[in-house]
Formats: sequence, C-alpha cells, structure tokens
Amino acid sequence: MQMEGTVFTPSLEGMKHVKSESGVILTKPFLQVCKQILPVLEKFGSAMSIVKTDIGGNITRLETKYASDPTKYEHLHSLVKVEVSAKTAKSSSSCTNGLLWLTRAMDFLVALFHNLVQHPDWQMSQACSDAYSKKLKKWHGWLASSSFSVAIKLAPDRKKFMEIISGSGDINADIDKFCATFSPLLAENHKFLASVGMDDLKAS
Repeated sequence: MQMEGTVFTPSLEGMKHVKSESGVILTKPFLQVCKQILPVLEKFGSAMSIVKTDIGGNITRLETKYASDPTKYEHLHSLVKVEVSAKTAKSSSSCTNGLLWLTRAMDFLVALFHNLVQHPDWQMSQACSDAYSKKLKKWHGWLASSSFSVAIKLAPDRKKFMEIISGSGDINADIDKFCATFSPLLAENHKFLASVGMDDLKAS
C-alpha cells in the first residue's frame, strides 16, 4: 500500500506548530518534528543506523527533561538556560549537549536531502559524504569520522531510495519545502546556543 503524500508529509505538517504565537520554538512540537524524520532514516537501512540511534537518544533525553516539568520547559531553549545557570550545560549528558547534537544531526540531514534534489547525478554515497563534511565532520573526532565513512559505503541505491520515500506525493517539492522550513529553526537553535557559548562543543 502506497503512503499518502511523501515520507516528509508528517514533518511538514508538524512544522506548522513548532513556534508559539510570539515566535518562540516550543519543545514538544520541535522534538515531534525531529521524531517524524526518523522513518526517513529507516529507509537508509544500516547506513544511517548510527545517526538514527544518536538522534533517538537525544530526543529521548530532551523529552524526559521536558516531561519532568512541561510548563517550565515549554520553550525549547529553557532546557538549556536552566543548565547554563546551574553550570551543568557542558556535561556530556546535559540537555544542552543533546540539543546541540540533535540540531547538528538535523543540519546534516537537511544538507543531505538538499543534495539529493540539487544534484540528481550524484550517487547516494556522494550526497552523504558531502553533507557530512559540510555539517558534522569538524565536530567529530577521528573515531566517529571513520565509523561514518564505513557506514556511508552501505548507503542504498539512490533511485530505489527516492522511490521508497516518494509515496504518492511530489518528493522534490516536499524536500525543498522541508529544507526551507526547517533550516531557519535549526539556525535559531545555533544562534541561541552560540549566545550562551555552547555552539562549538566537540565530540571527544
């Protein structure tokens, strides 16, 4: 059975609710959109399993904190502000760290999908490598970089992948819309993280 719309349809719908009326990014809807990207990653098979596990872990960390006090943590950046005040933001298990790596992983995916639309002649592995070197590589240590290079070799055939994620919709239009709508939200996270000195933490 073919899905209604494309694999991006749920996240495009979800993005309409990410900001409050006053223009603040809300925790629950933002994490929901990130979750709605995970099925896209499943279609990559084992090539993206590291990324998928990483994203899933960071979403869970932020959701758990949000659930502990939904009113206090209604706004996404409040999860970070509390830790910055308590001087726990730099801890590897902090929500600040979780949001930073979640945002970076999403940057990578936006760049990857952008490549798939902009460079129809590229193989999937080239689209992945290019997005990785632009968005994640500089933050990763040698170990993470080398395991990523190995994983990319397992990337599925591009044509088959695009067919699987297209469903009954216009996949190129949806990817363009997804990248255009999601990128400014990710940029806002980076801007905020930079304002508290937390945007340039590296992986050990």
